[in-house]
Amino acid sequence: MEALRIAASGMMAQQYNTEVVANNLANMNTTGYQRRRTEFSDLIYDVAERKPSRSSRAGKIVPGGVKSGHGVRMASIYRVSEQGSLTSTSNSFDLAIQGDGYFQILLPNGDTAYTRDGTFQLNANGQMVSADGFPLQPGITIPVGALDVSINGSGEVIVTEEAGQAGSNVGTIQIASFPNEGGLKAMGANLFQATQSSGPATIDNPGKAGYGSLMQGFLETSNVDPITEIATMIAAQRAYEMNSKVIQTADQMMGPAR
Repeated sequence: MEALRIAASGMMAQQYNTEVVANNLANMNTTGYQRRRTEFSDLIYDVAERKPSRSSRAGKIVPGGVKSGHGVRMASIYRVSEQGSLTSTSNSFDLAIQGDGYFQILLPNGDTAYTRDGTFQLNANGQMVSADGFPLQPGITIPVGALDVSINGSGEVIVTEEAGQAGSNVGTIQIASFPNEGGLKAMGANLFQATQSSGPATIDNPGKAGYGSLMQGFLETSNVDPITEIATMIAAQRAYEMNSKVIQTADQMMGPAR
């Protein structure tokens, strides 16, 4: 009775689907979070061979063989990289990328991670760091006692140290772009890692062709639409119930034979 195994594969697929939706809803208020979408594919088919037969139409052949599917499997979990809304925070070190690109973060092991989360702050040495304390790359250090910090759309960090003086440029924040950003590996904590699928990072100043511009005092919210996610969860629940019903029916059909 292949129906039991086929329906079981459908229940497992919808379980994965529900877990992905639940994770999206759990992160709907996570800064820079990009929602995930589950992709499915059908399993291999058995072919019961039989000779082709001729149609009543001249020269037409009815193909032989009966193809029987074996169910479904989860093919991938796709990350939707469309930009979320931008919200004002009035914090000088909060940054959002309007367009494509990722901030570069230096990890303790020396590797570079990438993120859309622009929640930055200063550490004890005046360096701009992420919420977890990892330095922004290239490194930006703000002098102690600075009166004003301005970051323009091109990533230039202008610091005013004394009243009445012109601001000085202490560095430029650069962002990374990838040939296939969907291939980035999620590390958790809003961080991504480059992979062979994503291709190598290309670094340049914000505002250049193919790169977004920076917005100071803003953060990018998640791109999760709760209405869409709830609708997807309801559909997954209905599909799970229908596959469960198939198993009950198949079990009842086998009952008289036992």
